[in-house]
Amino acid sequence: MPRRSKWMHLAAGVVAGVTLGMFFKLCLRSSSRTTLETCPEANKYVAPDPLALIDIRPEETVQNSNRTLVFVGVMTAERYLGTRAKAVYDTWAQDLPGRIAFFSSEVSRAPGLPLVPLKTVDDSYPPQKKSFLMILYMYEKYGDRFEWFMRADDDVYVRADKLEDFLRSVDSRKAQFIGQAGRGTAAERNVLALDYNENFCMGGPGVLFSRETLRRVAPHVKYCLKHLYTTHEDVELGRCVAKFAGVPCTWSYDMQMILHHNSSGENAYTGRLKKREVHRAITLHPVKNYRHMYRLHSYFKNLRIQEIRERSVDLHRDIAASLRELAVPEDQVEDYMLPGGIPLFPAKVGDRGYLGNNKILGAPLDMDRYKPKTLDEIVPFDFISRSIYSVSHNNPKRKIETPLKESIDDVIREVMEIINVPSRQRGRIIDFNELLYGYTRLQPLHGVDHVLDLLLRYRRYRGKKMTAAVRRHAYLQQTFTGMEIRELPMGEPPTFEDPDILGKGANIKEIINEYNDFDETSQQQTGFLDFGKRSVREALENGLMKLQNLPNVLKWNTEEFEEYTVYDRMIYFILPLLGRQEIFSRFMKNYEDIVLKSNEAVTLVVVLYLDGKNPLDFRKSMSLINYYKETYGKEIRVVNMGSKTFSRGAALTEGLKMCSSDDLVFFIDVDMMFNYITLRRIRINTIKYNQVYFPIVFSEYNPEVVNGEDYNKFKDENVVLNMNLGKYVASSEYDVKSDREIANLKYSNDINDDYGYFRQYGFGILAVYKRDLERVGGFDLKIKGWGLEDVQLFETFIKSNLTVYRAPDDSLVHIFHSVDCDKNLVKSQFKMCLGTKASTYGSEKHMIYYMLNHPEVLWPEEEKGAS
Repeated sequence: MPRRSKWMHLAAGVVAGVTLGMFFKLCLRSSSRTTLETCPEANKYVAPDPLALIDIRPEETVQNSNRTLVFVGVMTAERYLGTRAKAVYDTWAQDLPGRIAFFSSEVSRAPGLPLVPLKTVDDSYPPQKKSFLMILYMYEKYGDRFEWFMRADDDVYVRADKLEDFLRSVDSRKAQFIGQAGRGTAAERNVLALDYNENFCMGGPGVLFSRETLRRVAPHVKYCLKHLYTTHEDVELGRCVAKFAGVPCTWSYDMQMILHHNSSGENAYTGRLKKREVHRAITLHPVKNYRHMYRLHSYFKNLRIQEIRERSVDLHRDIAASLRELAVPEDQVEDYMLPGGIPLFPAKVGDRGYLGNNKILGAPLDMDRYKPKTLDEIVPFDFISRSIYSVSHNNPKRKIETPLKESIDDVIREVMEIINVPSRQRGRIIDFNELLYGYTRLQPLHGVDHVLDLLLRYRRYRGKKMTAAVRRHAYLQQTFTGMEIRELPMGEPPTFEDPDILGKGANIKEIINEYNDFDETSQQQTGFLDFGKRSVREALENGLMKLQNLPNVLKWNTEEFEEYTVYDRMIYFILPLLGRQEIFSRFMKNYEDIVLKSNEAVTLVVVLYLDGKNPLDFRKSMSLINYYKETYGKEIRVVNMGSKTFSRGAALTEGLKMCSSDDLVFFIDVDMMFNYITLRRIRINTIKYNQVYFPIVFSEYNPEVVNGEDYNKFKDENVVLNMNLGKYVASSEYDVKSDREIANLKYSNDINDDYGYFRQYGFGILAVYKRDLERVGGFDLKIKGWGLEDVQLFETFIKSNLTVYRAPDDSLVHIFHSVDCDKNLVKSQFKMCLGTKASTYGSEKHMIYYMLNHPEVLWPEEEKGAS
């Protein structure tokens, strides 16, 4: 009996467990945001009203609204709702001349997106059922409210402005089925069940239906679903349209260009976007990485801004030309009144809506607009062929620099787009073939002039077909206008960093916990950020106020903090040091004059290594540090690394341990010279959670070269060296310099091509908040020896959500020292070291003088005899 009771209890437990499991499976469902939705009626999903879902009013029709041209249905899946679908909705969907909705499986949920969970549909592939039921839904809910309907994937980018222009040129009252026509690959043609004259619209780049086509096809989608011949969704959709609408997909060759499919797969549209096929396309497919959707959107927005600016300049020129015909004096144009007392330019400088200076923007096209007054003011043209030839450059014949080449490519592309605007109506196309030669000059106050000799290929495809090579000269101007300044707030709430682009050293879980995702549901937002019934701003403010030592920049209480001062913010200098005691003494004298004597908010952290070749340097450096600490009573922190192998990345990482997460740190080398301006720029240009500062420092050439006669004059020629000692002396009683000004002058240098160069490819000097450095994973500690660790860190910041600010900083001067490259370095490090050594030797002018004064260097005696 007890044994039977035991088995009965076991069986009852199994039944109860299965029942409870089924209950939880039905009543608790994991959403795309990993939250739980329970069974009570109050929490069940209620489908929104179809019109409210896409924000369309009941009275809106194709006759009275500009936002009813096209309805786009985007097929997606639950796992892509927070990435691809959101990227689509944030970018091109906002510019549509119509509405958009996303169609996914029955269990999909995405608050904030116009999502239609299709009943009885899952996210399995191929999505045939999803596609056909989406067509049916569009017809039943919106069939009489839009002229056009588009079937799109969540990895396609649509240029809404070009789509509108295209659709308004096609009659939507007729049955139209528009897309990139396909018949399958050679291996598939025998299994697609297509007749010789049948095709289908490839689904990836997008498919367009007119309202009439949808009206004919939608009632039969269930029949089409029951009679599938293949597993290809786009093939079956095309077959259904051909059967019931009586129209095939457009056979036009142009569809391959305007509905563009890139066969590069994952690498599509990840490289250079300045390409003809990108500019001509209406849709671009596939954009597999959703981040590149934002990149494409930004690029096309910039193109749109450029187009609007060009149109604005054209209008300004028309206005200026009209007023010249009316004999209106140039100084009266700004205040000119139209009939009826209406001002021509109502907004003045500084007002919202200011249209720009007509005197500048309305200037007529003229290759002689700049009138030099003296011979020295003439700006000569450079000649462009395979190379560039210049009379104003130390190297008269040289390779065309990348910026100039890219600029000319952009100009030629724009010229060809202008030439081909009427091509379709005229039945011809003109393609760029080659730049034979050209002339270019830059006038910094006015703009760029180009004279280009272009070899083109003319093709006529209407009427009598022909192809011919033609040459055309293009006279082009790019006008510079006034400088515009836009103010940005100094600091924003912390942004969530995508784990995929963080460094390997980052603790992803800690970062995600620290930078909360603001899209979490109210059930998950407790504690630090409580979004239950608060607005985003209120919740952020409430949560951030709980932090200790919160920076003023993150407090929105404008009454208490009307202006966030940055000039007294503490900076932590982190200085790696191996030997070089004499250079360190020079650095400490600089530090004493700028920081210690003036009580600046700066703390120095010295990461000190023991140099086996010069062991006394370690003791002398420690004595010097102790001297300054005792003399001024200010903190100088020391990290003793002992006899460890020197690694700059490891040294800076150890120095960072002396700072807290909210500290502003500045990585500096012992060869650098700085002043008060440097400190000001560090504080202004480094913004927590938002921006890091990589200053481009001025690097001195070898003084022996700069001051050497062989490098500055021909033999027997007199040379005068300007020492510029007067910069320390007041020129008048009104020019008395303060101690700070004198210190700034003392620790600065004349910025001149003869003395040095801005080290554009140097990334070792950096200002950053420690918290932001930790977010991206810090330095790669596997790198040993000279260089490379700063380049990798720079690339990591570029890939992150932080803004990288780069600018030449003339207050940071790298004092010359000879560079010794260890042959035991890794090949890439050794090559970088040699490049740095060569670039610090002297300027091109110095090298030219030396070669001309010492021809034996170029033509050794033994080679002369051999010839």
